Amino acid sequence: MADVPLSRNLRRVGHLRIPGGGQVVVEDGFAYVGHMKPPHGTSIVDVRDPANPRLAAAIDLAGEASHTHKVRVCGDIMIANVEQNDRHALRRGATLPTVEARLAAELGRPPSDAELGAALNVPEGLLPRLRHTLAEGYRDGGFRVFDVSDRTRPREIATVRTGGVGVHRFDMDARYAYISTELDGYVGNILVVYDIRDPARPAEVSRWWMPGQHVAGGETPTWKGQSHRLHHALRFGDELWASVWYAGLRVIDASDITRLRTVGSYNYHPPFPEPTHTVAPVPVRHRGRQVAVAVDEEHEHRKGQLHGGLWFFDVEDRADIRPLAMFHLSERDSPFSGKGRFGAHQFQERVAGDRLYCTWFSGGLRMLDISDPSEPEEIGWYIPEPPPGQESPQSNDVTVDERGLVYVIDRNDGLDILEPLA
Repeated sequence: MADVPLSRNLRRVGHLRIPGGGQVVVEDGFAYVGHMKPPHGTSIVDVRDPANPRLAAAIDLAGEASHTHKVRVCGDIMIANVEQNDRHALRRGATLPTVEARLAAELGRPPSDAELGAALNVPEGLLPRLRHTLAEGYRDGGFRVFDVSDRTRPREIATVRTGGVGVHRFDMDARYAYISTELDGYVGNILVVYDIRDPARPAEVSRWWMPGQHVAGGETPTWKGQSHRLHHALRFGDELWASVWYAGLRVIDASDITRLRTVGSYNYHPPFPEPTHTVAPVPVRHRGRQVAVAVDEEHEHRKGQLHGGLWFFDVEDRADIRPLAMFHLSERDSPFSGKGRFGAHQFQERVAGDRLYCTWFSGGLRMLDISDPSEPEEIGWYIPEPPPGQESPQSNDVTVDERGLVYVIDRNDGLDILEPLA
């Protein structure tokens, strides 16, 4: 593995040391980065000179209860999510009182925080926050709306609180925000559409969920926990393309935004072990038929199972979606594959032409020719050197600007700007 070259057909033209990010989007010469961890919230980076990116503005967060790791921009309006920080670990720790009582009975003394953390699979240092959350709850989840007409001075104009652990990845356009959020009365994230015609006063116009999620309405899930939930939905024309984790994908008719209706679905879990992260139609066709791409997120890999990868689907008939092809990497394709997460995460959501870019965590960024979507072919890659203090890169999100430049944000540290050479 050591002789794997770190790049092929992609050249780095710019780099900025910046806290790790969950999403990067670029519009009109500025990159917007949602950061993984507080106190870092959202950064606006001037990339008009891609060789010399510079920080134009930074929005910091107060406290450590929330993170704002996703961001979207349309014109002069920016939206950032607000979601509970460390939500997975905090949710695992919800049984703290029960576990604490059991360990005390077994040990004949109060358990230490180290013993409690090990029993709950929660970092010991998180226990003070866990106790606070169990006592006080979490009420800050939702999204924030900013006026960014002056990119150097973003100005918050609205805060919308939703429920549960808050908002995850989402989409927006000039009229609507398509928000993936937990809400009281539902199991797992659902879709809530907000009218943002007046961005200072977002107004809910509709909801969509999978049957079984609305427990307050009398529905009963047929799955375990929150395994079936919306990751996010992307709007293309009069449709929303929704990735729904271990429920696969859904296509939603949004021609009447007040009456969302499922018109297509496909689920490949089981047997495939990693959850569906993103799905979107692409411009290329297969034998004259429409094609969509989905990516599974490398989440909790188990030995003997496939790593997260890419799917290609024939979606011409929404009622009869069929798989065309898959694309996977070998662990031999990166010198860092045994360090940190290795597997797919996110492709650029608006694909133009027949080239697709996908982040692969410690596999870096992969560049594919999808002109024949039944036989996707890797034509290049860029594997960053690990950021300082890290064992491996963790390439997390990617977008492409109108110049064809490729922006890759690392989950832990750094923004790279790349130029394709082929």
